[in-house]
Amino acid sequence: MIGAGPLKNAAQNLGFLQCGVSKATFLEEEAPRLERWLQQGNQGEMHYLENHFDKRLDPRLLVPGAQSVISLSFNYFPPTEKWSNGAFKIARYAYGEDYHLVLKEKLTQLVKELEPTYGTFEGRIFVDSAPVMEWQWAQKSGLGWQGKNTLLLSKQVGSYFFLAEIIGNWAIEPDGPTTDHCGTCTRCIDACPTQALSPYHLDASKCISYLTIELKDRIPDEFNGKSEGWVFGCDICQEVCPWNRFSQPHSEPLFASKESWEGVQWEEITEDVFQNLMKKSPIKRTKFEGFKRNVLWASKKST
Repeated sequence: MIGAGPLKNAAQNLGFLQCGVSKATFLEEEAPRLERWLQQGNQGEMHYLENHFDKRLDPRLLVPGAQSVISLSFNYFPPTEKWSNGAFKIARYAYGEDYHLVLKEKLTQLVKELEPTYGTFEGRIFVDSAPVMEWQWAQKSGLGWQGKNTLLLSKQVGSYFFLAEIIGNWAIEPDGPTTDHCGTCTRCIDACPTQALSPYHLDASKCISYLTIELKDRIPDEFNGKSEGWVFGCDICQEVCPWNRFSQPHSEPLFASKESWEGVQWEEITEDVFQNLMKKSPIKRTKFEGFKRNVLWASKKST
């Protein structure tokens, strides 16, 4: 088993915030939690979360021969809050280019740089793209703890970061988990306008991020007047989290706010303009009709 020093140094040089390692094993404690969460219907219409149950819990089924799960975080906290569009808001992670593509390129480079040290890599890289329990592995690797808002929180950097994984044959000295530091705080729960949160539990079917991104049908009337202006994702539970006072601006040019968005009226946006503006943005995931639906929903008042 080789030490993680070269890995962590190389990851830092490529701009990653944190890097931790876990032994690739079965997530025994997570199995009943995941099963219960799914049985309660908290996934809403995200039926893909019901698939590959065993692979979610055991990375060796996802990547045969896996020895280690390497978890990495990458900062996306914007240098300034300069982007705005009247009363409409989008989650900070979507200010720049699609993070899937940006981080996959960095992970590919990281693996290539480390092969002389750790040997030929046999495995896969992941950026929110397969049945990998991201925050669970990141927590196990010491990157942070699951907060009451169910996001991974770090005492050093808050929660405005992406997670990514490298799962493969490298046998690297594992790290250990950190401890919970939410204490008695309930700001995230109190601030959620749709009451999607309870301590350490998310009913995704009520979450504004789910409603504006994952849900393909009409947004239920019960949520009218509760958007608080969000048309793609939501940052409310992060904005109120005390640990995010330690968030520092990112330095990744590809995550910079889009200058081309300024002056565009979302209420009047056409499909051609949408396709042109969003071609490298994660917002394209909603497709034009979904985005227009979100803008209309965010314009509604409470009934």
